[in-house]
Amino acid sequence: MKLLLSLLIGYLLGSLSFGVILSRLVMHKDIRTQGSGNAGSTNVLRVMGKKMALLTFIGDLMKGVAAVFIGRALTGGQTGEILGAFGAILGHNFPLYFGFKGGKGVATSFGCMLIVFPGQALAAFAVFLVLVATTHYVSAGSLGAAVTLPIFVMLTEPYDPIIWFTALAVGLLAIWRHMPNIIRLMNHTERKLSFGKKEK
Repeated sequence: MKLLLSLLIGYLLGSLSFGVILSRLVMHKDIRTQGSGNAGSTNVLRVMGKKMALLTFIGDLMKGVAAVFIGRALTGGQTGEILGAFGAILGHNFPLYFGFKGGKGVATSFGCMLIVFPGQALAAFAVFLVLVATTHYVSAGSLGAAVTLPIFVMLTEPYDPIIWFTALAVGLLAIWRHMPNIIRLMNHTERKLSFGKKEK
């Protein structure tokens, strides 16, 4: 029961979509109707600028951190942590409060994994940074991190079916959510990251 509660609370926390909340407060518009239509910090950066993107990233990251700590408090173990994390990632992707249309879970996943698997998360983040720096595609970096994080976990953590499966599910969910980006990357139509002025 405590494991299910960890998952549920994580999902409810993850459903707080900060990109949507901030865009409605600041622009009086829904970020999901602007730019790429995604609720994550990359689209917020392009539409609303750096400050709002940073706030979105921090908010999405911290809700993942909170979900992990609540899972730990409820169960006293790593299994509760990772179920809370997975709940938060599901909530971010499919938010209860915003019609189940959310972001792709990159910032939330990083916040969660940074607490549950700090070394592995930092290694995956390094992969993300290298790919973004060399390709200028945020999606390429996100996909690289999604692929390598479960591998790092399985190589370094003792076998536990819940932990291994959840780490793999987090990576596969991120890859699935990035399918439109994968298609655009293959077609050479994916937009590169720019830190210039926000879009009009």
